[in-house]
Formats: sequence, C-alpha cells, structure tokens
Amino acid sequence: MRTLQCMVTKDDDDKPIRGQVRLVGHQRVSHGLYLRLREDVTEQEQLVRELKAYLLLLPKSAVYTHVTGARLRGWRLPKLPDQVPVFVAVDQKDRRPRRHGLICSRLVRPRDPAKRRGLPVEAAEEILLRMARDFGALDLVVVLDSALRKGDVDPTRMEAVLNSGRPGVRVLRAAYLLANPKSESPGESVLRLFHEAIDVAVEPQVELFDDKGTAIGRVDLLVTGTDRAHEYDGEHHRDKHQHRVDMRRERAWAGSPYVRCGYALDDLLNHPAVVMHEIDRALGRAHVPRRLARWRRLVENSLYSEAGRERIMNRWRRQTGLMDWSRSA
Repeated sequence: MRTLQCMVTKDDDDKPIRGQVRLVGHQRVSHGLYLRLREDVTEQEQLVRELKAYLLLLPKSAVYTHVTGARLRGWRLPKLPDQVPVFVAVDQKDRRPRRHGLICSRLVRPRDPAKRRGLPVEAAEEILLRMARDFGALDLVVVLDSALRKGDVDPTRMEAVLNSGRPGVRVLRAAYLLANPKSESPGESVLRLFHEAIDVAVEPQVELFDDKGTAIGRVDLLVTGTDRAHEYDGEHHRDKHQHRVDMRRERAWAGSPYVRCGYALDDLLNHPAVVMHEIDRALGRAHVPRRLARWRRLVENSLYSEAGRERIMNRWRRQTGLMDWSRSA
C-alpha cells in the first residue's frame, strides 16, 4: 500500500469514518469506510490504519490471518501480486462481512489470538496453514524461514497442525521440512531452494576465516565440502554503501581459497539451466536434466511465475467476488 498525500495534521482526529461518503481529503478504504488522508505515515503505518478501520465492519471474534496476519507479524513474504485482499477469520457463529477486497474465513479451532500493532492476529501455525492452501512450497519456505527466525513458530503446535489432515497440510509439511531460520532474505531462501532442487548440499550463513584465522566475512551459502561461496545479489547490492562494503569484503578475500559466485533472481527464474551447468562444471559432476525439472516445478507452482500469480489471483477473485454496491445505503 502506498504512502498517501494529505492535508491534515497529526492533531486531527484519526479515527476511521463509517457510513458517510467523504471525498476531499479522505481515502476510501472500503464501501462506506473512510480515513482522513495523512502525509506523515509510512507504508506500514498506513496498513495498520486501514486494518483498524476494517475492525468497524468485523465481529469481535475477527482475527487477521493469511498474508495480512503475516504482514502484521513482520514476516518476509514472496513476490506478491500488486493487489492483495485483506484476510480475516471469524467464529462459526458470527456473520461474515461481504466486501470487495476482503476474504473472510471461518475459525475451526478455539480462538487464540495474539496482538500485533494493536490488532488481533491469528496464531502463527494457523496463518501458515491458510497460506499453504494458496501458496506453493517455494513461497511458503520464504515465509517459514522468516517466521522461524523470529521465533514465532512453536514446534509442538506446528506438529499438531501437521498431523491434523486439514487442507493445506501437505504443502505446509513439505515447506516446513525445507525451511531454515538462518536465511536472512527471500532471495537467500530462493537460492537455497534452488540448490536443494538440483542436489547441491549447502550450509547457510557460514563465517569464513583466512589461513591466519582472521574472519573475512559471512556468506549466504557455502557449498558443502568445497571452497565455493554462493550468494544472492539482490537490489541492495546496488546501494552505494553496500557497494563499498562488498568491495572491502572482496579485498579481504584476496589470497584466500574461497571463490564467490553471485546470483540474481533473474538467473534463478529465467536462466536456471545456465546456472546449473556452471555449478555442475565447477563441481565436476554430470549434468542431469531431471534436477532442473524439479526446480521448474517449484517455480511454476509459486508466485514467482506468471502462471502461479494468475492462478492465485483468480482464486482470490472468486473468493472476494465482484459486487455492485451502488444501490446500497
């Protein structure tokens, strides 16, 4: 969600407005639901403002879940479509509000909400299970790596969910077995999964030392049993400060046995055969096409492919529906 331009000050009443049509100086959150425009809020603060406004439409049992719950918990997310619905879950006995852009599910277990940014959020394992019904294993590993790193996943509660047989458990179990809390970015998670798919064992976030025992840096992935350091080169590496850090790091590596290879997301998604050939040659092993087929299946079933994004958007469109509110009060 974008930071919005505004004409009010911090001292103005920031409460959401329901039931009255407001135009100038206001943002329409949903049908009959408005916020005063603000210019002094970040993207995350604007998200919280909008979700607080949605509480006016929701029963008291409502909790934010799925992508919305993950955002409030501060988890990293895969490459999402531009337009993502708001996800909530309510008790079985409560009404489910119908709004375009809002997906409302039923709580099938006793309500056990947490609070994030002052908003009710579903339990971590329930959020992950709901995401597993839409996401592919690759997407879910990105989220799980972050959730595990934050310490939000309770192993006992997760095991109970994985043994429940509920919808989404198969994908969640596959992703849980592949997850690793050491990953520090979505790109690193994707790079690690690429190596997993092509049968190259790696160790994440390894500290390297030269012959004198001096630390020369930490690498995203170290290919097990070799001196090859494979790293994800994301957009932050083009930042001036990061570029200087990278240059100092490369100088520290001079004379060491380690070889650094950087990979961008485009390499992994659009040129995986080239990357695998390079790795095969470096490791002195035969090229086996079925390894690449495994990776391509992971990508095709994820939000990192056009087909995957279209599939999930069609699913969300069916769930939200397109309703005409022009005749309602």
